[in-house]
Amino acid sequence: MARIVLGMATSHGPLLSTPPDQWWQRGLADRNGHFELFFKGGLHSFDDLVKLRADEHVEHQLEPELMAQRHEACQTSLAELSATVKRVAPDVAVVIGDDQHESFLDDNMPAFAVYWGDSVQNVPLTAEQSARRAPGESIADWGQRPPVPMTHPGEPGLGRHIIGSLMQDEFDVAHSCRLPAGRWENYGISHAFGFIYRRIMNDEVIPHVPVFINTFYPPNQPSLKRCYAFGQALRRAIESWPESKTVAVIASGGLSHFVVEEDVDQQFLDALQAEDAERICNLPAEFYNGGTSEARNWIATAGAMAGTDLHVRLLDYIPCYRSEAGTGNAMGFAQWL
Repeated sequence: MARIVLGMATSHGPLLSTPPDQWWQRGLADRNGHFELFFKGGLHSFDDLVKLRADEHVEHQLEPELMAQRHEACQTSLAELSATVKRVAPDVAVVIGDDQHESFLDDNMPAFAVYWGDSVQNVPLTAEQSARRAPGESIADWGQRPPVPMTHPGEPGLGRHIIGSLMQDEFDVAHSCRLPAGRWENYGISHAFGFIYRRIMNDEVIPHVPVFINTFYPPNQPSLKRCYAFGQALRRAIESWPESKTVAVIASGGLSHFVVEEDVDQQFLDALQAEDAERICNLPAEFYNGGTSEARNWIATAGAMAGTDLHVRLLDYIPCYRSEAGTGNAMGFAQWL
């Protein structure tokens, strides 16, 4: 039978692949309304956030030296995660990520989906496509998409087994053995997965199964409790696969963004490190919208790890602010060994 030998969770925010002296461009995108800005469970304008957070003096978070230190700390954690994958050398990976209207659009947005194709395409955008995006987005593309199209190996045997096992476990998952054309009409996979390929596996991608959770988009976002239970079912599926192979489960995304909320993150990380399923499942759901919703990918991974002898270690938590409204990405990095 297969055995889970590694769990991992990493932020994949664009600031991780953007020089800190260019973070202001993403702040400009926030100011211009390119992203929904959730804070304290409600949706706000950029100007409202500046007023709401005035007492925090967020401007002190924007000192160039501090931003450079935080960027460097993030690179250190990413390098450690990459080194762990290389050292543990799992045979197969199950990568849990979300899709931000890249592969799946509003004509069909599954709550959970498992990809079981023979291969996965990671495709760069054209110059014309890049020009249609928000300020600063293209700078970080190298951390998510290769300079030329790349084909990475899937693990269809495990993928098909996971689908069958989840169905028996009463999770009615969608399945795909060929990704849809998506927003860019290139059949490429979402940046949540591309980040793992590029920054964690350094384009030396092992056979893997992409698992999608709709973290972002109402009305069918799974609850936090459902995501944890999904992770538990995913572990049962992996461990019942009749192949003598080692498996890593890797979560991509999080933590709080597009508005940094350190108190929300701390509450989440405290529950995660305590390995307290009840606390994790009962976190305030209203805080997990927008980018912060990607904590669901971490929660599913925590559920998968709960039935193993592996335990979580938080490598670092680094709040990366990019505007006086407190917008940005709070970066987190963890592994189960």
